[in-house]
Amino acid sequence: MAKRRRKKEELDPLQALVLLLMLGAGFGAYKLTNSFILAGAAFGAVMMLYAIVAISIARKRNERLKRSGIAEIDKMEGRQFEKYLGHLLEAHGYKVTVTQAAGDFGADLVIAKGEQRVVIQAKRYSKNVGIKAVQEAQASIAHYSASEAWVISNSGYTEAAIILAKSNAVRLIDRAELIEMILKINADRSISTPHSVPEQNNTEKMSTKQIRTEVACAKCGQPLVRRKSARGEFLGCSSFPKCRHTEAV
Repeated sequence: MAKRRRKKEELDPLQALVLLLMLGAGFGAYKLTNSFILAGAAFGAVMMLYAIVAISIARKRNERLKRSGIAEIDKMEGRQFEKYLGHLLEAHGYKVTVTQAAGDFGADLVIAKGEQRVVIQAKRYSKNVGIKAVQEAQASIAHYSASEAWVISNSGYTEAAIILAKSNAVRLIDRAELIEMILKINADRSISTPHSVPEQNNTEKMSTKQIRTEVACAKCGQPLVRRKSARGEFLGCSSFPKCRHTEAV
């Protein structure tokens, strides 16, 4: 426990550097001017500059997270998360099979591209994923005749899970890498955010490709997008699933 407390109390390297710069600026100004007022002004100027940079970085980070739709993913049910990953990986060029909800033999998704065949454990968690997911993913390789196993989560992984994954050659995709995967696809609008992922059933599958139109939704005012289903093309609200308004093409 003591080690954890000490580690938590350690300064971030950037914060330590800024603190040194502030102290250096204040001390240097005092040495040059012999004035505590000017020394304080120099100290405050460095602190203000740091605050401006920190706010700018935080704003860009928040905008990036918003574009990824990770906040919506955090609210998904487990099965919905699996289906969303299916759409995301299809957009990355994989052929995707979503396994049955019960009795999946340790794999939620099976994807393939060329000679590569991968089994995937999907974990929509609010805490770090443990070793069980790694064990299940690795154990499912033989059953699905796969070449490798991945675990994909909107969260992170425990230290034990990371160690076990390394020794078993299981790839762990955490929150940061998942966001990168989403943003890479969003750049060409192949899929937008979790709003673009429909609730599927056995009779209808929705294409992940959407074409934005200039038509506004009659209910919420958001742009309508052209979508494809087994029944043909239709216009659906871009804020789905918050708004489920549809119109005929």
